Amino acid sequence: MNTTNRPRPRAILRIHFHPAERTDELYRQLLTVVDGISSRVEPLPADWSAYVDLTGALTYWGRDVEGLVAVLRLRLLALHGVQCSAGAGPTRSLAAMAADITPPGAATVVRDDPYEIAAFLRTKPTAALPGIGPKTSRALARYGVTTVGDIADTQLPTLQRILGTGAARQAHDLAHGIDARPVVPGAAPKTMSTGHRFDRDELDPEQHHRTILRLVQELGARLRTSDEVAQALTLTVTYADRTQTARSRALPEATAHTPALATTACELLTGLGLQRARIRTLALRAERLLPAEDAVHQLTFDDRDDKLRRIEVALDKAANRYRPGIAGVA
Repeated sequence: MNTTNRPRPRAILRIHFHPAERTDELYRQLLTVVDGISSRVEPLPADWSAYVDLTGALTYWGRDVEGLVAVLRLRLLALHGVQCSAGAGPTRSLAAMAADITPPGAATVVRDDPYEIAAFLRTKPTAALPGIGPKTSRALARYGVTTVGDIADTQLPTLQRILGTGAARQAHDLAHGIDARPVVPGAAPKTMSTGHRFDRDELDPEQHHRTILRLVQELGARLRTSDEVAQALTLTVTYADRTQTARSRALPEATAHTPALATTACELLTGLGLQRARIRTLALRAERLLPAEDAVHQLTFDDRDDKLRRIEVALDKAANRYRPGIAGVA
């Protein structure tokens, strides 16, 4: 058999970083370490992860996937003291699913073998498949489709009647390990972050809320000073046991307006339900920054927002003339 024209098997890695403290500079440094292994890196800063195409790097380094992932994990730990969890496979979806079941400090590799791919996929619940959320999973369960293997075994026309044409075809392909999406290299989208570490583990929800409002005010002022606007916010909570939870949400419109940022930040905080949680650190990150001149502000008939913006301008002038925090809103 002539194998000279066969495509080279792909090796895709999904890596999650688990530092004790998250900063934009550290994330960039971790990406630099990854780039030293393979230049085909697609950053995903919202959840401190990245996709990496290792296909060409395997030949360059003369290692298999397990060996190269071990080298990368060791470098991250030695250079920055950061543990990671990694999943690898011949497709993006397999790599993501492998990473999702891997604890920090470990790696899961699905080899490019039809039997190994099927063994990995078929027993997984439908919700483990990328693109299958809780609502879709419940819809499938009503028809007795509860595992990825069930999706693979269901005729495509039947799936289309349940999910619709596009979603059904995607689910059917992923259930068979088919996913041609490439890793798209690029620089990490520009972000800006701020955070607060409590003197002691903080249980009081009111303190959590007040801290978020202070972080929002600081973040908004910095965005306006740099003439930038944010398109999304990410709230990261570090607990007393050093575990973390991160939640992201797109803003209704790109903005640096503190009240608008505060609304979304408070929604993120409320959604986490931290009434009895012992919090060590709260961090807020503005995502996908744009030049302020590119922002489009939706006009309203309510003049309250205009008054708030005028107050905001006055507060910024006071901070620039004297010092940050010299004055603030109640």
